[in-house]
Amino acid sequence: MTTTDILWGVLRIVLIFSAVMGLVAYMTLMERRFLGFFQLRLGPNRVGPGGLLQPIADGIKLLFKEDMTVSHANRFWFRLAPAIALVSVLACFAVVPASPSIVVADIPVAVLYLLALSSLGVYGILLAGWSSNNKYSLLGGLRAAAQLISYEIPLALSIVGVLILAGSMSLVGIVKAQEGLWFVVKQPLGFLLFLVCVSAETNRTPFDLLECENELVAGYQTEYSSMKFGLFYMAEYAHILLASCLVSLFFLGGWNGPLLPAPLWLLGKVFFVFALFIWVRATFPRVRYDQLMGFSWKVLLPLAFVNLMATAALTVALS
Repeated sequence: MTTTDILWGVLRIVLIFSAVMGLVAYMTLMERRFLGFFQLRLGPNRVGPGGLLQPIADGIKLLFKEDMTVSHANRFWFRLAPAIALVSVLACFAVVPASPSIVVADIPVAVLYLLALSSLGVYGILLAGWSSNNKYSLLGGLRAAAQLISYEIPLALSIVGVLILAGSMSLVGIVKAQEGLWFVVKQPLGFLLFLVCVSAETNRTPFDLLECENELVAGYQTEYSSMKFGLFYMAEYAHILLASCLVSLFFLGGWNGPLLPAPLWLLGKVFFVFALFIWVRATFPRVRYDQLMGFSWKVLLPLAFVNLMATAALTVALS
């Protein structure tokens, strides 16, 4: 590996990291404006033309807020938890391609890499809840562990059907296998299962039991302020961006599409999926915790097994 290759690799990492953080910032604005539309109000429109500078203003405000650490907290883990939550999800973008050539690392086991790293985020949430030494925070952390473990199983099983059809665990290979027909047509049940599971994995309404304000104040974030709270906030929206990318890559053909450049097709599909998440948040009420857990084990898991066996049987029959 030459010096030029190393520099080009570092440049790609910097560019993709910058693009991800920029998208995360403006996804918050998009969600607030969409929610305003659904609720018959304007949303943020004061800072900059049309409110376009609102995410920058929010970031500056968080940066200059007083950074407090409660006296009874375990200080080391309390400070480390937000970094674990953010770094674990940002590292996932290393294998997410915007086109066949725009990717940091196209590895043959990208799906396993994503499942492993995305699961690490729960450790940040669990540590935040435990180290705060606060009952509300601890309950939020315990809920996170139970919820994310429960929904990880049907999530992984819904992806296996895609892997059988694509014959590859590389994301570039999965997208190339959809050049004729998107997998959402071949795997409609797998698509719905994956969409529901990533909603639960990213703590979106109606599955946001980790931080429900009417029970747990702010859940695992209760004792956090300033940029430590900001890191959790960025991690949450980075996870939503990752989920939208994966839905687009696994089921909606990724960058496949006519006329427009490949990255623009993928970006359009990502924002369509994110708009779907916003619509669900504006439409559905939060479920009870027992309903949340029962839905995973009694409904999603059996359906994921049915989808997997049907896909395997059809693939063998048609081969």
